[in-house]
Amino acid sequence: MSTDAGASEQDDDVRKPVAAVGSAVFFVAAPGVFAGVIPWLMTRWRVGHALPFWTPLRVMGGALIALGAGVLIHSFARFVGEGAGTPAPVAPTERLVVGGLYRYVRNPMYLAVLAVIVGQALLLGQLGLLPYAAVVAAAFALFVHWYEEPTLARSYGAEYAAYRRAVPAWWPRVRPWKPGEGGQT
Repeated sequence: MSTDAGASEQDDDVRKPVAAVGSAVFFVAAPGVFAGVIPWLMTRWRVGHALPFWTPLRVMGGALIALGAGVLIHSFARFVGEGAGTPAPVAPTERLVVGGLYRYVRNPMYLAVLAVIVGQALLLGQLGLLPYAAVVAAAFALFVHWYEEPTLARSYGAEYAAYRRAVPAWWPRVRPWKPGEGGQT
């Protein structure tokens, strides 16, 4: 092992626990607010009046919440383990995160937050959360387009350009992308 590689591993050993704490704080501050606090303020998580056909939609809502929560946890863990940083713009990763679910879609965290919001709308029968989900989706798309993508392009250059060409932003690929592989599928 070279000295540079050893130093890099030691830096990661120090940086990853700090990144884990930062990611946990950001998890509460961002997804926790958008997918938890605000929907709670809007609905108090009260169950709306159920129509006879609503049961399958409630089940689907519960599944979306569970799936979204799992994707969020997985994605945050990737930022710590693979990127040695956090999803927070103030404490970015040392390396571009392209593993796990990021091999299928560039924005799994944003999609997961939307899944949790829509899941709550269905589970609770609180359809007022659907327009909120649309506003959040628009805000995410604008943030990604105007801030995140240009920042990643500046930080990671050709590596991000290749990743961006190969992996869709919002609609997952069928097969996982592998670095060095071209095109979308």
